[in-house]
Amino acid sequence: MTEDEEAIVEVVARWVDDEVRPTARDLEHADEYPERLIDQMKQMGVYGLTVPAPWGSSSVSLRCYARITEEIARGWMSLAGAFGGHSVVSTLIARFGTDDQRERYLARLATGELRATMALTEPDGGSDLQAMRTVARPVDDGYVITGSKMWITNARTAGLVALLCKTDPAADPRHHGISILLVEKGPGFTVSRDLPKLGYKGVESCELHFDDCHVPADALLGGTAGSGFAQMMAGLEVGRIQVAARAIGVARAAFDDAFRYAQDREAFGKPIWQHQSVGNLLADMATQITAAQQLNDHAAACIDTGRRADMEAGMAKLFCSEMAATVTLDAIRVHGGNGYSTEFDVERYYRDAPLMIVGEGTNEVLRNVIVRQAIGRGGLR
Repeated sequence: MTEDEEAIVEVVARWVDDEVRPTARDLEHADEYPERLIDQMKQMGVYGLTVPAPWGSSSVSLRCYARITEEIARGWMSLAGAFGGHSVVSTLIARFGTDDQRERYLARLATGELRATMALTEPDGGSDLQAMRTVARPVDDGYVITGSKMWITNARTAGLVALLCKTDPAADPRHHGISILLVEKGPGFTVSRDLPKLGYKGVESCELHFDDCHVPADALLGGTAGSGFAQMMAGLEVGRIQVAARAIGVARAAFDDAFRYAQDREAFGKPIWQHQSVGNLLADMATQITAAQQLNDHAAACIDTGRRADMEAGMAKLFCSEMAATVTLDAIRVHGGNGYSTEFDVERYYRDAPLMIVGEGTNEVLRNVIVRQAIGRGGLR
C-alpha cells in the first residue's frame, strides 16, 4: 500500500479503539442500530472506498479496502457488514453501469447519502443462484418484478438494491437469462420482516417481497439484459475479499483479548500462557491469523493488478472464515468459564464468526469454485 493508504488504515484503527470497542458490547446486546457510528464512517469516507474519481474522493486499492474492513471488524463485525454489500453495488455500477447510472448514483453512494445493498439469496434458492424464482417481466416501459429475497443486509436503511433476477426464464443456458436491476423503493416493494440471528446483531437482515413492482427500463445495470450473472460474479470477488477481511478482524479481536487475558490470569502460581496447553493455543491462533492476512492480501493484489481472482478470492474467503471459527472457539478455551459469559467479548466473536462461513457463497460451494478453477488453469498458476 502507499503511505497515504497506510495512514488511512491507522486513522480507522484509532477510531475503532476510541469509538467502537468501548460501545460495541452494549450496542450488540441491545441489538441496536449503530446510527452514530455509521455517521462517523460516512464522514471518514468509508462508504466511498470503492467509488472511483470523479464521483468519489476516498477511493483506495482493494488491499487497503480489505485492511480497513479488517480494522472495523476488529471493533465490531456488524459495522463491517454494514458497508459490505454497499461496496459491491458501488463496484458493480462503477464497472458495468451506463454513464447515466454512474452519474445518478455513484456520487451519492460515495458519501453514504445513498446506501445500497445487493439481493441474491432466495427462500428456496440458497447458493444455487441460477435456480432463482424472482422474475422481472419485460414491459413496454421497463420491468415488472415478482418474487422474494432473503437475508438482505441493510434492507431497511438502503435506498438502492442491486437485484439479481430472471429477465428471461426460458433462456438456455439459464445464466443467460439473468440480469441485475437497480431498484429503488416504491409500490410493490416490501421489506417484510427482520430475520432473527445468532450473531451479527445491530444491523438488520431482512426478507424482501416484490409484488408486481415496476421499475423503468434504465434500471437494468449496463443496459444489456442477460449479463447479470457474470456481472455479479465479478462483484462477488470484492465481496468475498471483504468477508474474508471481516473474518480476520474478528479473529484478531479474539486473539488480542485472549492474549491479554492469558498474561493477566494466573493458575498454579504463574500466568496461564506459561502452561503449554494455553501457550500452544495462542501460538496456533497467531499463526493462522497471519496466514489468513497474507492469503487475503494476495487475492486483493490480484484484483488490483487486473487479474481474474475468483479462485484466489474464494480461497481467501474459505480459509479466513474457517480460521475465524477456530480462533474464536480457542479464545473461549483460553478464557475458560469467563469465555462463556456475556461480560466478555469473546462470546460475541464466537457468535459472529459463523456468518462468514455461509455468507457470500457457502464454503461448500466455494470449494467447488476453487477446484473448477484449478482444473481450468491446469493447477496452481
